[in-house]
Amino acid sequence: MPNPQTNQETEHARPGNLPFSLTILGAGSATPTLRLHQTAQLLTMGSDYVLIDCGEGTQLRLIEQRIRPSRLRYIFISHLHGDHYFGLPPLLSSLNLGGRTEDLYLFGPRGLDEVLTTIFRVSNSHLGFRLHFQVVEPNEPALLLDHPQMTVEAIPLQHRIDCSGYLFREKPHKPHLLREKLPADVPVAYLKQLKDGHDILGGNGEILYAVADYTEPGPPPRSYAYCSDTRYVEELVPQLQGVNLLYHEATFLEDNAQRAAEVYHSTARQAATIAAKAGAGRLLIGHFSSRYKQFDLFLDEARTIFPETYLAIEGETTPI
Repeated sequence: MPNPQTNQETEHARPGNLPFSLTILGAGSATPTLRLHQTAQLLTMGSDYVLIDCGEGTQLRLIEQRIRPSRLRYIFISHLHGDHYFGLPPLLSSLNLGGRTEDLYLFGPRGLDEVLTTIFRVSNSHLGFRLHFQVVEPNEPALLLDHPQMTVEAIPLQHRIDCSGYLFREKPHKPHLLREKLPADVPVAYLKQLKDGHDILGGNGEILYAVADYTEPGPPPRSYAYCSDTRYVEELVPQLQGVNLLYHEATFLEDNAQRAAEVYHSTARQAATIAAKAGAGRLLIGHFSSRYKQFDLFLDEARTIFPETYLAIEGETTPI
């Protein structure tokens, strides 16, 4: 199964870029199989781990990939169908048993807090760390997180119940200093101003050191969009415009398009159409129905519309 690590050059290794990558933990849909696990992804952003959805068995998948769950800082849940969050209570319990004390930030649909509260109440369980929960409203885009290195926005999806995707955008990088061009005696304060994009002016307003002469632009900011369970919705396109990597569910092939519409899911062709209209860099497709035993047909179908399509393969990490 082709994957974007071996078929696509990325910006990941450029100097000044922090780690920004996606690991697929589960690429299956609601019915579990021996081949695919339920939906979960891990986004690495600098030193932070971000978990996106948490299907049954996610903590085991993290362990299998040698990812320490204790490094998780943010968790984003798309909706309250079990294959997207039934792994969350045991994960939280294990973090507690492991002695976690650091705050954890959880974003998800209304009612998720009630589910967790009930589980921990009836099991007489108490978390030793603070769990911050923020409701994600499903009907319009909204800024959810303004992190020093990235922003996260909600993406309104259309599923059988309230469902949100998530758009992760790296903040713009500061210019790089061309130190070999700068005199050795330049004050440190000047260096900071140049890195912040400001010319250095003399007492009479003349330019002593110009940003254009002594810096080069930093690497372009990267972005990742996660579109969980949803029917084909062209209204997504403006928010997804120009995203570097797009994950879009593709539960069915096009010969089951009517069934997809009935249950508010998408086909591989429809996912590719969204990617093409949005001008995405690459497309990952997943959430495959258990009725399918092979997935190459998904890739073939999508690539007729959007050639830079790849399968979401469990255990593989894709640099963004």
